[in-house]
Amino acid sequence: MIDSTLTGFSNCAQLLSGTSQNSMKDIPINGTVYGTLLNYKSSYSELEPHMKNQPYQKPPEAPILYIKPRNTYNHHQGTIKLPNGINQIQIGPALGIVIGKTAVTVSEDHAMQYIQGYTILNDVSLQHDSLYRPPIRFNARDGFCPIGPVVRKANLVQDPHNLEIKVYVNEQLIQTANTNELIRPIPVLLKEVTEFMTLYPGDVLMIGTPNNMPLVHEGDTVRIEIEQIGSLENQVLSFNRIEREGNR
Repeated sequence: MIDSTLTGFSNCAQLLSGTSQNSMKDIPINGTVYGTLLNYKSSYSELEPHMKNQPYQKPPEAPILYIKPRNTYNHHQGTIKLPNGINQIQIGPALGIVIGKTAVTVSEDHAMQYIQGYTILNDVSLQHDSLYRPPIRFNARDGFCPIGPVVRKANLVQDPHNLEIKVYVNEQLIQTANTNELIRPIPVLLKEVTEFMTLYPGDVLMIGTPNNMPLVHEGDTVRIEIEQIGSLENQVLSFNRIEREGNR
């Protein structure tokens, strides 16, 4: 497991997110988490009819990235807090590429050499219909990015482009997907991303999330399983319930 000591957290941020120093050791990465939009064929097809509308008037030509900041980091079996006034949130099952060495303008042929391993992320967000503005207030809430439980070494994953993904809610299977649905395979994605930005050891690049993100509610337990990687489980609780029962 990668050293999980994260610096730069304030006591205030820890209190707000419910993430203490004791639980931070359970988060198996120590870098920045980047998300990738529209990299699954299903999610791309769903939005394709809107891509010629204002303001862009054409489909994207490069990977669309966003950041899950450190306040969102959560751990396996950590609580996902349902914000006050919100009765449901979206679950985004994602395979994460964990960078093993500094990656700058890497070639497609050598891209896989920069991967230390793979992990599971739950890219949680509030429902929104914003296509053209970064949805920061929807996906950057405290605890909205469970990660883990571990980083599986790259050499232990036979084919990252053919991994089955399953999402269970309260032990009921509600979504399946496969990484063979990617528009940009991992070497292509790394090549194109590192053409304009550097990825550092410990950084995580999510390869994308499928369409039809499942919705979950107060009290639901969510488990994301990715073949050869493991399973990531979290429970959704409201702030009021957490206050009544004590922080978890």
